[in-house]
Amino acid sequence: MDRLYSMGVFVAVAEEESFAAAARRLAMSPPAVTRTIAALEAHLGVKLLSRTTRFVRATDAGQRYLESARRILAEADEADEAAAGVHATVRGQLVVTAPVLFGSMHVMPGIVEFLARYPEVSVSAVYVDRVVNLLEEGIDVGVRIGELPDSTMRAVPVGSVRRVICAAPDYLARHPELREPSDLAGQNIISASAVSPGTEWRLGDGKRQFSVKLRPRLTVSNNAAAIEAALMGFGVTRLMSYQVAGHLANGNLIRLFADSEPPALPVHIIHLEGRQASAKVRALVDVLVEQLRGNAALAYRE
Repeated sequence: MDRLYSMGVFVAVAEEESFAAAARRLAMSPPAVTRTIAALEAHLGVKLLSRTTRFVRATDAGQRYLESARRILAEADEADEAAAGVHATVRGQLVVTAPVLFGSMHVMPGIVEFLARYPEVSVSAVYVDRVVNLLEEGIDVGVRIGELPDSTMRAVPVGSVRRVICAAPDYLARHPELREPSDLAGQNIISASAVSPGTEWRLGDGKRQFSVKLRPRLTVSNNAAAIEAALMGFGVTRLMSYQVAGHLANGNLIRLFADSEPPALPVHIIHLEGRQASAKVRALVDVLVEQLRGNAALAYRE
C-alpha cells in the first residue's frame, strides 16, 4: 500500500466530508476512493471515518490521524520542492480574496509587487465584504480580519486593526457638546452597514463593556460612502482604522473616544495547507506578508 497516496485520499475525504466530492477533487472514481479508505483502515486497525447516508465525519482517531497526515504530506511536498530546486519558476494563475476597501487600499500594492517579481503569473483579485470559503470557491489566498475559527487553513498574522469613531474637525467645531460616548445619541450618525449594521455601537476596552443606542440620520451600504459623508462634515461614523488611517494622519478626520474602543482585531493571510500550498501560493504569501507587516495602518496607534 502506498502510504502517502492513501493519506492524501483520506485527507481529501475528511476535508470534503464526502467520498463523491473527494473523488471529484482527486479525479478518481468513488469506488477507488472507498477501496483506498477501507485498505487504510484495515492497515491501521482503527475506524477513521464515520459514515451515514447524509454525511461523512472523521472519528476521534480519524481527527488525530488527519492532523498527522496533513503535516506529513506538507513535509513530503517541501522535500520534493527542495530536491527540484528552490529557484524553480513560479508560474500560473492565482485567485486572491480580501475585504473590499482593505483589498483595494492595502492588498493591491502587494499583488502588483508580486506580479512585477514573477512575470509568468497572473492574479484574479476578488474583493468582497463577506467570509469566503477558500476551498469551496476556488480561492488560493485570502486576507481575513477578525478572530479565526479552527480550520484547515494555514494562517500568517500580519497586524491588527480597530473599530474607530471619527468625525471631521468642522463638525466637531459645531458640536462642542460631544465629549463622552453617551453624547453620541444626540449627534448626526452615519451608519456604514458593512461595519455597524445595527443602531447600537458596542464599546469597551476589554475591562468594561457598554453600548450606545443610536438613531442614524444617514445609512449607507458601503464604507467608502460613509468616509465621504464624514469628510463633508455631516456627522460621526465608525469605521475600521485601516480605512481612515490616512485621513486621521492628515487631520481630515478626528478620532474620538479612543480609550473606549473594543479590542483590536487581528489580520491574517490564510491559505490551504499541504499539497495545495504550491510554490506560487507561497511566493504570493511571502510578498503579501512583507508588504502588510510593513504597513503602518495595520498597527495603528495614536
